[in-house]
Amino acid sequence: MLRIGLTGGIGSGKSTVAKIFEVLGIPVYYADDEARKLMNENENLKQQIIKLFGAESYIDGKLNRKHISSLVFNNKEKLAVLNSITHPAVIHHGEEWMRKQNAPYAIHEAALIFESGSNKNLDYVIGVSAPESLRIERTMQRDNIPKEQVLARMKNQMDEKEKMQRCDFIIYNDEQQLILPQVLGLHRKFS
Repeated sequence: MLRIGLTGGIGSGKSTVAKIFEVLGIPVYYADDEARKLMNENENLKQQIIKLFGAESYIDGKLNRKHISSLVFNNKEKLAVLNSITHPAVIHHGEEWMRKQNAPYAIHEAALIFESGSNKNLDYVIGVSAPESLRIERTMQRDNIPKEQVLARMKNQMDEKEKMQRCDFIIYNDEQQLILPQVLGLHRKFS
């Protein structure tokens, strides 16, 4: 079975592309969703987060996302520390999930595939590309946040051009090209 990564910057539309693969019967591992679950359910990870960011990191046993976000979003060092403990747990969980799949290929969807090192365990990586102005607009609408917050989040991600250069395949989600034929072409290639 092929292990395929799916990545793209914030607002690129990678989740939309992942949903199309799911409709085609392909299993998709959503790394960001799984990371949130692991930070709530994995006792070892919880203890590391509490040790690093304080007891207020959890309220009633659930991750206090507001507290964590306030500490890491404008502090690259603290974000790097958080990533250094969450990424290995998510990568390990994703590898276990991949081994259980029974399909011609499975998708590992994550914004930080290259940053986390998960690409090392994948056969190919698909990038979803969209112009920055469109990504900003989509994220502002989706998350109901101002442009400044979107730009701050973008600063914590790899440069879009560099990310796409590292990908084996690119799907253009620029509202000029249809994404369905692009996804179907890759589906035929991997099946």
